[in-house]
Amino acid sequence: MVHPMTSPDLNLLFALDALLAEGSVARAARRLRLSPSAMSRTLARLREATGDPLLVRAGRGLVPTPRAEALRRQVGRAVEDAEALLRPAELLDFSTLDRVFTLRTNEGFVEEFGPRLVARVEADAPDVRLRFAPKSDKDAMSLRDAAIDLEIGVAGQTGPEVRIQALFRDRFIGVVRAGHALSEGTVTPERYAAGRHISVSRRGRERGPIDEALSALGLRRTVVCMVSGFSAALAMARASDLVASVPERHTASARAGMHGFALPVATLEVTISMLWHPRLDADPAQRWLRDCVRQVCASR
Repeated sequence: MVHPMTSPDLNLLFALDALLAEGSVARAARRLRLSPSAMSRTLARLREATGDPLLVRAGRGLVPTPRAEALRRQVGRAVEDAEALLRPAELLDFSTLDRVFTLRTNEGFVEEFGPRLVARVEADAPDVRLRFAPKSDKDAMSLRDAAIDLEIGVAGQTGPEVRIQALFRDRFIGVVRAGHALSEGTVTPERYAAGRHISVSRRGRERGPIDEALSALGLRRTVVCMVSGFSAALAMARASDLVASVPERHTASARAGMHGFALPVATLEVTISMLWHPRLDADPAQRWLRDCVRQVCASR
């Protein structure tokens, strides 16, 4: 028990936040740059202070108790507020800021928005570097362990530990080389389906939402090849009579000199968002980075 006249050690809040976020004494120790034994002693102090085991063993890992689950959000907010109070934003000098920020996104975003984002960042902070990590790093790097500063893309299922903000909406369009038969006249579902198509799928799938929409009209397109990225699809369409179907805003620069047309079937628009860990919410440098991304994505 903590004596009523004793001021609690507020460092325990930071330790509790790390333990609840990581669910592991070893990972929490690495985050706080402590030894595992020191982290274990800190967990023992937390258990004594709260009167609750907080984390209990389940198989090879640790799971939070109901009290720990109830504390998770409160502790996270308290840590964010404390960090914001102890880090005066007005003292951050962007002209001397020397950091590497890691953004995980697909190659289409890098190709279309990367040059403008680098220029925007450089205008304020010439010593800042951006690292664009591929989506294939998803298993090895996470927002939670601070390996990623921002994730940009179509948001899937996100837990309460992730903040999310929509950047823009994108829709798929058809693209062919200049002079292609589909570059003239109205592109009907029948004309579109009759073309020879490139499918874009990281998992090598031949069929997707466009095929389902065509199927509802009793039509089927011929997919002659599959590629993993939109750049490859556009390069092939540019040099052949193949038809590529790609997101409009992600490929504006890559489509230069080609003919784009609205798909003749209804497909859903996608919302591109940025995601970050709540502990980065109040960090002035992180806020500035997110502002840079928002500004670049808002401009055409």
